[in-house]
Amino acid sequence: MSFVGNSAVDLVAVVGVSCRLPGADDPAALWQMVREGRQAVRPLEGQRAALLGEEPGRPAGWLDDAAGFDAAFFGIPPREAVSMDPQQRLALELTYHAFESAGLDRGALRGSRTGVFVGTIWNDYSLLLDARGPDHHDLTGVARCIVANRISYLFGLRGPSMVVDTGQSSSLVAVHLAAESLRNGEADIAVAGGVNLILTSLSTSQLMAFGGLSPTGRCHTFDERADGYVRGEGGAFVVLKRLDQAVRDGDPVLAVVAGSAVGNDGVTDTLTTPSPAAQEEVIRVACARSGIEPTSLGYVELHGTGTPVGDPIEAAALGRAAGRGRPSDLPLLVGSVKTNVGHLEGAAGVVGLVKTVLALANGELPASLNFSRPPASIPLAELGLRVRAETGPWPPRQGTTPRYAGVSSFGMGGTNCHVVLTEAPSGADRTPSGGPTERESAGEIVPWVLSARSPAALTAAAERLIPLAGPEWSRLGLAGALTRRDVHEHRAVLLTGAGDPARDLLTALSTGVARLDVVTGEGAARDHGGLVLVFPGQGSQWVGMCQDLITAPDPLARVFRDRLDACSRALIEAGGPDATAVLSAAAEDGLDDLAVMQPVLWAVLVALAAVWEAAGVRPSAVLGHSQGEVAAAVVAGVLSMAEGARVVITRSAALRRITGNGGMVSVSLRPDALAPRLAGTSLVIAAVNSPAACIVSGVVDEVEALVRELAADGVRHRRINANGAGHSPAVDAVLGEALEGFGDLPARAPRVPWFSTVDYTWMTDEVPADARYWARNMREQVRFADGVAALLASGHTAFIECSPHPVVLGAIESTLLEAAGGRGPEPLVLPTLRRADPGVSGLMTALAQAWAAGIDVRWGDVTPMPGRAACPPYALPPYPFQHRPFWPSAAGVPLTHRPGALMSAAEGGTDGGAEASLSDSLDGLTPQARRSKILDVVRRTTAELLGHIGSGELESGATFLELGMDSVTLVELRSALGRAVGVRLPSVVLFDHPTPATLTEVVLGLLD
Repeated sequence: MSFVGNSAVDLVAVVGVSCRLPGADDPAALWQMVREGRQAVRPLEGQRAALLGEEPGRPAGWLDDAAGFDAAFFGIPPREAVSMDPQQRLALELTYHAFESAGLDRGALRGSRTGVFVGTIWNDYSLLLDARGPDHHDLTGVARCIVANRISYLFGLRGPSMVVDTGQSSSLVAVHLAAESLRNGEADIAVAGGVNLILTSLSTSQLMAFGGLSPTGRCHTFDERADGYVRGEGGAFVVLKRLDQAVRDGDPVLAVVAGSAVGNDGVTDTLTTPSPAAQEEVIRVACARSGIEPTSLGYVELHGTGTPVGDPIEAAALGRAAGRGRPSDLPLLVGSVKTNVGHLEGAAGVVGLVKTVLALANGELPASLNFSRPPASIPLAELGLRVRAETGPWPPRQGTTPRYAGVSSFGMGGTNCHVVLTEAPSGADRTPSGGPTERESAGEIVPWVLSARSPAALTAAAERLIPLAGPEWSRLGLAGALTRRDVHEHRAVLLTGAGDPARDLLTALSTGVARLDVVTGEGAARDHGGLVLVFPGQGSQWVGMCQDLITAPDPLARVFRDRLDACSRALIEAGGPDATAVLSAAAEDGLDDLAVMQPVLWAVLVALAAVWEAAGVRPSAVLGHSQGEVAAAVVAGVLSMAEGARVVITRSAALRRITGNGGMVSVSLRPDALAPRLAGTSLVIAAVNSPAACIVSGVVDEVEALVRELAADGVRHRRINANGAGHSPAVDAVLGEALEGFGDLPARAPRVPWFSTVDYTWMTDEVPADARYWARNMREQVRFADGVAALLASGHTAFIECSPHPVVLGAIESTLLEAAGGRGPEPLVLPTLRRADPGVSGLMTALAQAWAAGIDVRWGDVTPMPGRAACPPYALPPYPFQHRPFWPSAAGVPLTHRPGALMSAAEGGTDGGAEASLSDSLDGLTPQARRSKILDVVRRTTAELLGHIGSGELESGATFLELGMDSVTLVELRSALGRAVGVRLPSVVLFDHPTPATLTEVVLGLLD
């Protein structure tokens, strides 16, 4: 299809939508409602009647939950949330849903030139706060400009930010301004919409006195029963981009804003009497700016309030502008969503726009309700209009010209707006075909990643996704859409395709049933200072390892196979074995020869590291154990592939020459306890794997004698399957040969920091991994435990063993446990593969465990889409916000603890009573118990000032600003805490010690 008028630069794409309306919590539910011809106007009852303080019965389009808000999601403390107009809260949540629908995450938006345009007209909530008494959050809580400004603040948006109040046309004018901002270059992205909540009876009384409301409680648009409108609540938002940019970015486009216009009635009989000429003009101007004739419109979403004065004027204006001159069998179709959800006043225009966008995207026109016959004042046939009274197809297209639709919205003060929409162009398909793609097979493992801010939200997200886990969308398509969502701290990965249907996995997650193919974790609970890839020595190899990865078609397997082949070529060129061939053959004795096993294992370790890299997991350090250091050096960039192959071949060939009269045994003793048992023998401690686990190496007879002694004394030990004495004096006999074979190895600075378990230091170009280093690697003790402890001390708290089966995980965990001493976050220790799960499923599980624990994984690279994702982001259910009530008089909201009372007490000075009481309670306590008691006082006082019911929601390591405090509440906290503990705190104490944990240390010092 071809556009008639504007160039693509002038066209504006609708790339995301959101709404929360009576009977429809999201756009999918709205579309189902209007398509099925249902309406959501109902009598006032239950919670809403209680909040308004009214008797039940008055009809409107009521939202069930006007007081609810997920304040914790946005990092807003309860005290401030209570002061926020619920319209601000609703706008925040709908904006998030709109960005989510567009596939835009908060991280990418922060700092962007994204404009915010919000239409809203009522200020009911300020009356409720006035009755409660003032709080310092009230000013920003009820100022209407903050509805938009808070969105910009919390999302970090740098574009224009404004609230629009043109009466009932406000939200559609906001869309017009947003589109203009994109066209003139002020903004690169825009979010526009409106919110409307009925929070007191006053505004309804004013409208009744004005004569605008329907006594029958319905909007009878263009019907002879029209007697006024019924009010509605909720809101809707759209995300807009210039069409050319949206196409370049690969955004699925729902519809296109072709043009728009705003005007005013000017002088009429009264301030609120509409002007048919002005309405006709704004329609004509909008069409002219869209490059079309008004007769090209196939449908118009009416302002259509159902008032006996306004409807005839709107019909006459629309008929003159776009109805007359049409063929009698192709009248202009019209309708109004107000017949479904009521009149949302300041948000009404954008609700009509969203309905029309959905109608264009779905290729169907829903019915306008409450219509049977027009009044004599609206001669529909003469005007060339027809109310769309049944759901059905759009009028046929005129050749290759796309469908066009108009949306009208008129303010009571005469500000009129009309927006022209059209279909998405063929280059921005909005409804890609579902079903399996050409790349997807039933057995292919496709990860679905979900995350949320709380466990309850995570299970709710899984439950909402269940209806989509069917034939409509491919697993790959859903996976692609899910990867475009924000990543939160509570996480789950569903490994679909490995066994049971995806629906079963979602059901398990939503009901709390544990499964191996559903990996969960709390990512943000760990502050991973650095990720270490750990490469073990021999022992992780086994016959048959990695065979699945050599043959599987999955992207991860291809990465492994490509790197393995590169390693094999390097080994063959250096005179070593073909690792790919050895692994493919899987012969029982294929790994018996040390000169084969070590080079093949080296190739596997390097190839597995490539898998982590391909998934976006890049280590901040590498650590190797014995021969594992060769793989670590290649991954660090210190050795080239060819050099690594030469080193591992030389090393293994030399060590093979000393096999036959040596042995090794693992002993569960500390080095200082083990050393006396080795006195008088040639045995040595070859490796210290953990604080209480060592490897002893030496001649066979002495090893056997040690084993008998350990068994007699009940000391845990394990014979190692090795017939050589590595890392012992036996190696001296082959060091000359090895030095010659290693050859010249140029000094290189590591690309990835590498900590040596030979020299116990960071490797640099001044501490080179030359031939002498690799000789020491064969001969000297492996200081593995020291290396792990050193990395932890330098801030590394995540360790991944990169091997076909874990052999050093236990040693790492034991070392970290002792080195941490219970301090700091619990370190993360993960395997890459396990013998029980050696293929793609194992790799996916490892990636899932890493991501669930807080490590970034580029899921889109793990499961790349074949062209466009089959499931656009807007097809996914929106984030399930977890609401709590925030209302000046709501039960459970801790507003009885007024900060003013705390301030008055604090300002009264300290009389020593609190200090004496607290001091008495600290007497006789251990230092740790004293610290815990003071920390509890700090946390409880902070929680009270922020409005939390208890201190359980506060993180001791989070800063006071991160917890939601501002300069005023910080002053309140200093005074209230000083009163609570009985000491005067310095004025700058909260800035110098900005967390509950650090402030606790200050208070302890003052009390001492």
